[in-house]
Amino acid sequence: MLSKPRIKVLVVDDSLVMRQLISDVLSSASDMEVVGMAPDGRSGLRLADELQPDVVTLDIQMPGMDGLSVLDALVSKRPVAVIMVSSLTQAGAAITLDALERGAVDYVTKPSSAAAVGKSFGIELVRKVRFAAACDVARIIRLRRQRLQATAIVPSAVKPLAAKDDSDCPQLRDACVAIGISTGGPPALTALFRELKPPMPPIFVVQHMPPQFTKPFAWRLNSVSALTVKEAESGEVVRPNHAYVAPGGSHMAVSGRPPVVKIRVFDGEPVSGHKPSVDVMMNSVAEVYGKRVLGVIMTGMGRDGADGCRAIRRAGGYVLGQDEATSDVYGMNKVAFVEGNVDRQFSLPDGARLITQYVEEHFLSRTAGVR
Repeated sequence: MLSKPRIKVLVVDDSLVMRQLISDVLSSASDMEVVGMAPDGRSGLRLADELQPDVVTLDIQMPGMDGLSVLDALVSKRPVAVIMVSSLTQAGAAITLDALERGAVDYVTKPSSAAAVGKSFGIELVRKVRFAAACDVARIIRLRRQRLQATAIVPSAVKPLAAKDDSDCPQLRDACVAIGISTGGPPALTALFRELKPPMPPIFVVQHMPPQFTKPFAWRLNSVSALTVKEAESGEVVRPNHAYVAPGGSHMAVSGRPPVVKIRVFDGEPVSGHKPSVDVMMNSVAEVYGKRVLGVIMTGMGRDGADGCRAIRRAGGYVLGQDEATSDVYGMNKVAFVEGNVDRQFSLPDGARLITQYVEEHFLSRTAGVR
């Protein structure tokens, strides 16, 4: 039996320590081979042409040619899987979001130092390299470009905007939309929120992200949406026409009873392998809002959210699931669908229309609708 070829990885980073660290982690995996290391962007492009790697790990902030410029040059030549290696800063987060829009498959965050490297970094890096090597990179890049062209993306230095529509809508204070998403989520959510408009009940979003990333991400969504989008804060009373993004590294839940519902942000063990966890958020809103919950499960690896979708449906709510054709990764949404916890699948370009239709027919008019 012929052995499966090892995954060829090129490491591009201006830090010698990080190059060696990433190389050591990947070389320890039996199915991977680090075929080259580059100290800057131009060297990385040259080695990518020579070595034809399956995956490139690419530092974002480098002197001379930065990571975004290298990414653009790489994906313009051939569909290669690129994983961005980002610093844990808000600036690094904002640039990483730009990179995902422009065709990077995924990202990992740098440990603060070599001494701070833990087992989780190596596990995450190896897992994401395996995924990147196995995915249909050309398809992902095509989807990202289509969304980028259809969405008015603002510069990565965007600042949070003032609230837009603060008007209250009593009929929507006892309802909510709960969105769970992971890999491929930032570009997909940008496309979705660009089309969502008031009136809309409170929206809760769990996007698997590390700390320092969710605030710039919320600002980004806020800049393209008619809704007010912000990183959730513990204790705040939720309001219609607002969307709340779970802070990275914490769980988000809700407490109280409509019309007065408060957000609870708390620490705890990962659930379904994640913190924040979609399951934690969805189980919580199902308990508080009952049948007046619209769940939306979207692109991402794993099964986080599948149990939460079940809880929403058991409480009498309704669940939309993103379809395979428009998902970067048909994983979380596939599990929820296969297990019978999705009422209707949707194409991403139709997502905002279907959410709006459901809100109008079930939360505003309280009549039968898209079921």
